[in-house]
Amino acid sequence: MVFPTTDRAGAPSRRQARDITEAVVANMRQNLERLRYSTLAPSRYTVYLHPREYARLEGIVPILQEQTIRALVEELARLNTGSPVRRWVRRFVTDSEPEVRNGSDWQVEVLADPDGEMSEGDLLVDSELVLPARPELGVGERTRKITTVHTGQRAATREQTINRSPESPAPSVLGRIEYDDELGHHSYDVIKDSLTIGRGGIAYPVDIRIVSSPDVSREHARIRRDPGGDRFVLIDLSSLGTTLNGRHVPKGYDEIDGSKKENGLETPLPDVATIGLADTVFLEFRKGR
Repeated sequence: MVFPTTDRAGAPSRRQARDITEAVVANMRQNLERLRYSTLAPSRYTVYLHPREYARLEGIVPILQEQTIRALVEELARLNTGSPVRRWVRRFVTDSEPEVRNGSDWQVEVLADPDGEMSEGDLLVDSELVLPARPELGVGERTRKITTVHTGQRAATREQTINRSPESPAPSVLGRIEYDDELGHHSYDVIKDSLTIGRGGIAYPVDIRIVSSPDVSREHARIRRDPGGDRFVLIDLSSLGTTLNGRHVPKGYDEIDGSKKENGLETPLPDVATIGLADTVFLEFRKGR
């Protein structure tokens, strides 16, 4: 769903408050997770607006939040009630569609863009869905983020899943990364199993924030550690590419219907390696002992 932000003359127009509610509901429908006996819907949503748009709507934000939550409740009820045909079928057969529910209280936050990235009329909606752990498969709690950016007549969606390994004692330092960017020399101790590298931004939370030209993507690469095998892998998430010891690694995502989805392609990371970000910034990685 796209929410137009131009008037008849083609000039930028103001974002209507109801567009925000509709965008949050549309994002919720994109971030449903079907389980065996139920379907989970995300409960937490963050909306970012251009500072001038936010200033215009700031006085009615509490009402906007209240009405957006009301719309989410109504959409959840509609999804559970189903179409007239489905209601008719229920009279004769057992309904196999699992109930759609949210895991906690609804939360809707509306904020001004803190990074100066958005144009007036842009709308960004970010939702988080916490997925249950699967200890029997060695999979900890996961958080799936769906980010939808509405710009003019276009809407783009990004999906990211953050995996957390089951609780276990972790080494104090798993490795070290050193690099130089426009702010100078930096050292970073790797103390968790997954970290993301890039220029960052409101829709792109990163662990290592690179101050560089736009050649380095907002979310450029990810390093992930396999706790079972005690090895590291490199995942390219960029537009202009990532190199490992001078060689390009395969892209770790596919573009599908305007959405960026990770495809599972990973490259083993040696114990000592040089990681290049668009041949612009180079990081020296060394695995801990």
